[in-house]
Amino acid sequence: MGHMATHKSAIKRHRQDVRRRTSNRLHTTRLRTAIKGCRAAIAAGDAEKAKSLLNGTLALLDRTAKIGALHDNTVARSKSRLQRAVNKAGAES
Repeated sequence: MGHMATHKSAIKRHRQDVRRRTSNRLHTTRLRTAIKGCRAAIAAGDAEKAKSLLNGTLALLDRTAKIGALHDNTVARSKSRLQRAVNKAGAES
């Protein structure tokens, strides 16, 4: 791997990084799963299911941005694209 830090501050920093990385990975993984579910409903042509999944997914996106796991603009872009896709699916059905 690498060398372990020896300074007290560097050891603490490493500890914080591990904790944050674990938390961020958890949130982003849950988010990706929710987005996949929403996109799968859109692909299947199930507009009603997509709309119901959209609210939860948008809330999850907002929470992920709030804790800092993803950048605000990344979240805004994802929300916009997902919303447009659901609206398009609803208009087609």
